[in-house]
Amino acid sequence: MIITDTLSNLFSKIKNGSLVKKSKIVHQKSKQSINILNLLIKEGFIKSYKINSKNQLDIYLKYRKNKAVIKDIKRLSKPGKRLYITNNDLYKKKTGFYIISTPMGILTDLHAKQLNVGGELICKIF
Repeated sequence: MIITDTLSNLFSKIKNGSLVKKSKIVHQKSKQSINILNLLIKEGFIKSYKINSKNQLDIYLKYRKNKAVIKDIKRLSKPGKRLYITNNDLYKKKTGFYIISTPMGILTDLHAKQLNVGGELICKIF
């Protein structure tokens, strides 16, 4: 089975895994997935990940008081319709936590505001 949009698949697995309170999910390895997982670890949304013997990612989800840290994660920019945001429009985004692909790498919306850069909206986390 060929998956063309690995990020949508990753977000679906994280969302569904947290809804059924799984401690670990498995996902195929890609550079973009690893970059996003590193950001999610840094921001405290997941515990960790490791690369298993089948060259896949074992992702360990995080819970607080028996509730998932990530309640919902939504893919905004899709392969068929890319969404871009300027640094001025970042200040208009009020709710949620956004991940943005910028020329400086994959950043959170708060970090992108500090660096005064815009880019492609990847996802929104609730």
